[in-house]
Amino acid sequence: MSLIIGTVLGLTQSRIKKLLAYSTISHLGFILLALTINSLESIQAFIFYLMQYSFSNLNAFILLIAIGFSLYPYNCKDSLKQQYDNLREKNNSPLQLISQLKGYFYINPILALSLAITLFSFVGIPPLIGFFAKQMVLSAALDSGYVFLTLVAILTSVISAVYYLSIIKQMFFDDHQYELNQRLLSTKLKGVIVSSLHRPKRGVIVSSLHRTNKAYTNYISLNIINLKLSSSLSVTTSILTLTILLYIVVPEKLLSMTNILALTMFNP
Repeated sequence: MSLIIGTVLGLTQSRIKKLLAYSTISHLGFILLALTINSLESIQAFIFYLMQYSFSNLNAFILLIAIGFSLYPYNCKDSLKQQYDNLREKNNSPLQLISQLKGYFYINPILALSLAITLFSFVGIPPLIGFFAKQMVLSAALDSGYVFLTLVAILTSVISAVYYLSIIKQMFFDDHQYELNQRLLSTKLKGVIVSSLHRPKRGVIVSSLHRTNKAYTNYISLNIINLKLSSSLSVTTSILTLTILLYIVVPEKLLSMTNILALTMFNP
């Protein structure tokens, strides 16, 4: 029921966060299937699936937050603006509708590619980490004789690929409905760059810097198009995306960890 409800209701959603909520219900079906079998292989599949889905889901939500903030300098065109203004929760997040992602690849290709990799992992496209998680669960189910549930899981997984691939299609192949806010484009923002807390070496001339007790600060002016993601956000999304993408290169450590945990849980 988790597999079927999460998949079918996800097809009718136009809101990105509701879509991910029903997607979670569908993925919960795979997790419950692994727990139902109750074998050593299935427990290992359960732990691995839980770990990889935590990585992927965390990355998806961080990317959606980053995409939402990156759209602040843009104005929506009339049709999209009308849909967004009719939402009661429009002040909760700048990114609410799936249609807001149309053509986003042409605004920020790096974030669009990272989100596409994460969604492909949700679908179970090889060689991403999501494929191996689903393969482990389905293999454990077949070995234990759960043929019907395996068929249901495969069919719902194929159907759920429709709404994931629809998002990717809109991001990369549709025209975006945004234009830069000209008032923000002509506005100069003031920023401060703080250097390292130690003093410069003797004999080095520090130009245009204001010396304080603890550091040297440089006052600069910025344009809205110069604003990028913070380093912490960039590093977090990069690590999670590369983990999803390059798991096949070094799978031994994660598999060894899940094997040890499965042995611990199955044979206390």
